Amino acid sequence: MNIELEQMGGVMVATLYGELDGRTAPQVQEKLLTLLRPNGRALLDMSGVSYISSAGLRALLMLYRRMAAEDGRVALVGLAENIRDVMVVTGFLEFFDDYATLPEGLAALAGH
Repeated sequence: MNIELEQMGGVMVATLYGELDGRTAPQVQEKLLTLLRPNGRALLDMSGVSYISSAGLRALLMLYRRMAAEDGRVALVGLAENIRDVMVVTGFLEFFDDYATLPEGLAALAGH
C-alpha cells in the first residue's frame, strides 16, 4: 500500500494505491492520522484501492471519528464499484461524503 499526500487549495489529499487489508491498515491509519488538524479537511482518493477488508474499514472509521472530534471533515473520492458496494452494505457511506471525481471532492470540501 502506497500513500501520497498533497495539499490542494486548503484540502489535504491522500491518494491510496493497493489493498487496504489487515496487513496494511495499521500503516495506513498511522499515516492518515497525521492529517488531523483542528477544522482540517481531508480527501481520500481511493481510485487506486483494489480491495478493502474490515481492518481497512476500521482504519477509515478511526480517521473519520478523529477528524470529527477536531471539527474536521473527511471525504472519499473514486471508489471502485466493489468497494462502494461493501461500504453501502456495511453502512460506512453514512459516515463519509463520497464523490466521483477529485475536482468534485475538492470543490465540496473547499466550500466548508
